[in-house]
Amino acid sequence: MLTVDEYMAFRRLISSEQESEESTLAARAETAAPKKRRKSAYGRKYSAAFRRIAPTYKNKNGTWRKGGFKAAVKAAHKAVKK
Repeated sequence: MLTVDEYMAFRRLISSEQESEESTLAARAETAAPKKRRKSAYGRKYSAAFRRIAPTYKNKNGTWRKGGFKAAVKAAHKAVKK
């Protein structure tokens, strides 16, 4: 049977071990940076084509024409296919 003092010492020991585990886990999480996703060759070509084509489907004030965004996407995909 444990005395009250022994029980409290045991609780402090357990809590200090938990705190040290948490700090090491947090340190590991900070050092491991997530890997960035690499763009595919098609994605790079498509984005360049879209930037090149988009102004033809926009109004003078810079807003998209009616159905312009959808048409620009189709045209960019078609341009990349060639």
